[in-house]
Amino acid sequence: MDYSLVTAAAQAGGPCPPGEEAAWGRRVQGLAVDLHMIAAQVAQETARLESAAKFVALLEKVEIEESSRRGLLTLRTADGSAEEIRTEQQETDRGGQMIERARSLVGRWVLVYRYNESVGRQKSVRMVAHLMDMGEGVIAVNIAKNVLLDAAGGDAAKARAAWEAAGLHDAGTVTTVELDKARAALN
Repeated sequence: MDYSLVTAAAQAGGPCPPGEEAAWGRRVQGLAVDLHMIAAQVAQETARLESAAKFVALLEKVEIEESSRRGLLTLRTADGSAEEIRTEQQETDRGGQMIERARSLVGRWVLVYRYNESVGRQKSVRMVAHLMDMGEGVIAVNIAKNVLLDAAGGDAAKARAAWEAAGLHDAGTVTTVELDKARAALN
C-alpha cells in the first residue's frame, strides 16, 4: 500500500471537522483513489515519452484533419523535408490541449516526441506525445526555400520571385519573420 497517496489525500482534504470523521474519511478515500488514477495516467504518459522518438523541427502549421478530427501538424526537419504528425482527436482533453499548444508554437523550433499508433492491422500513424519549445531562432536558407516552395504549390519561379521580393539572401539563415515576408509576397 502506498501511504503517501493517503497522506497527500488527507492534506488535500484539509482538517477533519469535529464530529464529521466518517464523511471526512470517505472524502480522503475518494481523493486517494483519484490520486492513484492520476499517478497511473502519469506513469503511462511517462512511459510513452521515454519510448518516443525525439527530433527537432520547425512547426509550420496546424490543421484539423476532416476525416479523423485529429490535429495535423506540418513540421520541417533540419534536412528541409516536411513531415506530418497527428494529435489525438480534437474533442478529447489531450487532443484539444495538444492542438492549442501546437498552434501557440507555429513558426518556432520544437523538440518533438513522436510515437506510432496502430490504426488497424497493418497501418500506423505518427502521433505527437509532447512538444517542447526550442525558441524562435533562425532557419537555414535551404529549409526556408523548401518551405516557400511548398507554400507556392511547387512553383519554383513563383517561390524564387517571392524570395527576391522579400530581399532575402541565398546563404546562411533567415528569421521566421523574414520567411513570413516572403510568404506574403506569394500573394
